[in-house]
Amino acid sequence: MEPVRIGIGGPVGAGKTMLVEKLIRALHREFSLAVVTNDIYTKEDAQFLVKHSVLPEDRIIGVETGGCPHTAIREDASMNFAAIDELKERHPDVEIIFIESGGDNLAATFSPELVDFSIYVIDVAQGEKIPRKGGQGMIKSDLLVINKIDLAPYVGASLEVMERDAKAARGTKPVIFTNLKEEIGLAEVVEWIKKQVMLVGLEE
Repeated sequence: MEPVRIGIGGPVGAGKTMLVEKLIRALHREFSLAVVTNDIYTKEDAQFLVKHSVLPEDRIIGVETGGCPHTAIREDASMNFAAIDELKERHPDVEIIFIESGGDNLAATFSPELVDFSIYVIDVAQGEKIPRKGGQGMIKSDLLVINKIDLAPYVGASLEVMERDAKAARGTKPVIFTNLKEEIGLAEVVEWIKKQVMLVGLEE
């Protein structure tokens, strides 16, 4: 069985690495997991996950993309494909591979050849207008996560406005509000992966 590949994209600082770390903790007992991280000039995100996540180091590969992180997940995804092949070779039982993009702009999207599903993470601190501005990553992703809801009162952002604008941009595709630090909303993201991606419960 080919592993399911889930892309996690979004601007720098939105909470992508934290989401990957929390998802690994929530899912590692049920599924065989691995991760590919994309960083511009370092393997910082991979090192963070090795240190903080529950996965062994040989299940995490860091890819250095150079100056164009969006190219590595779209136009020329060869480094990511090589990392995926390496992980499949090391762990033939792997069921889910998370592919975290480097910090990118709102227009960046994953190549449909590279990922089966994509999650896009934005955060409230960027302002309530972000969902209105759209951007392909946000509009086309299978799941939109709006993180750092605890900051809304401090930046004058209305979560109701953000939800309305996100739904207007995305139609029926789901939007989940989170505060990943406190794990608020995390269970909903985990549930979405289990039901919509891994189809848990459908065979019953």
